[in-house]
Amino acid sequence: MRIVYMGTPDFAAPCLEKIIEQKHEVLTVITQPDRPKGRGKKMQPPPVKVIAEKNNLPVYQPEKIRTTDFYQTLTELNPDLLVVVAYGKILPKEILHLPPLGCVNVHASLLPKYRGAAPIHWAVINGEEETGVTTMYMDEGMDTGDMIIAKSTPIGHNDTVGDIHDRLAELGAETLGETLKLIANGEAPRTPQDHSKATYAPMLKREHELIDWNRSAIELKNQILGMNPWPGTFTTLEDKVLKIWRAEIDECHAGGQPGEVIRCDKDIFVVQTGEGCLGITELQLQGGKRMDACGFLCGRNIYTGVKLGVGGGNN
Repeated sequence: MRIVYMGTPDFAAPCLEKIIEQKHEVLTVITQPDRPKGRGKKMQPPPVKVIAEKNNLPVYQPEKIRTTDFYQTLTELNPDLLVVVAYGKILPKEILHLPPLGCVNVHASLLPKYRGAAPIHWAVINGEEETGVTTMYMDEGMDTGDMIIAKSTPIGHNDTVGDIHDRLAELGAETLGETLKLIANGEAPRTPQDHSKATYAPMLKREHELIDWNRSAIELKNQILGMNPWPGTFTTLEDKVLKIWRAEIDECHAGGQPGEVIRCDKDIFVVQTGEGCLGITELQLQGGKRMDACGFLCGRNIYTGVKLGVGGGNN
């Protein structure tokens, strides 16, 4: 098939590699413009661009896609199919209706659950036991199109959003490969979504990173795992921002106020929450390096009774 591929981040790279592996004709790869990254603000190409150039594929990086020029470019390419994976922009109606075989998207959830911008994060934050990927025919709604194939994977008790992201990226490529074979053979199903069961995964905001110690230990553990490695969760310690990267449920019996440190061992310190206790195992104090709790406690005294959190522990 003659395919135009639209994708940008790491998650989209294995899908492009799968299309190349299946020897489809990739007319062009459309991705976001290079952006400055790191302390030096050096311009960095999107991961999908790196894969495209490695395979000598043409790359197009428009700042805007709702233009006459962009639509004319796609028209001249005359693709059979558009494949869109985490491109980063919503396609207008005229583009969705351009390819004769439609536009196919790989979405990182088991639709209709977790439509939207951050499905992997919210599945982990909400303590789901499984998630997956769904291929679908795109329509004008937000992840509302007819489904083709869905594949699931379990979420382990200590899986971070980074772990699940990497697993779903590979599962997405596998699912896309099967989807393309079905489309090429004229055998792809179209299963309408049950919109009454839809849930949403909105874009993450700074407020979602803040640890509220009044919540339960299991909720906070899921929040921490669901923000690791990006963007991270935070509280405060003595007016400094303290990022929490990993934590575990602790079977404590001592009472305390939410946010209060109730026990310090050599490799963990335990904080009272609104329900249960949370053992902090990996963290990063403002201006310092990310480290395990053992290394952190070796260089800094934290005593029982110390309160974490904005305003002395009352987030």
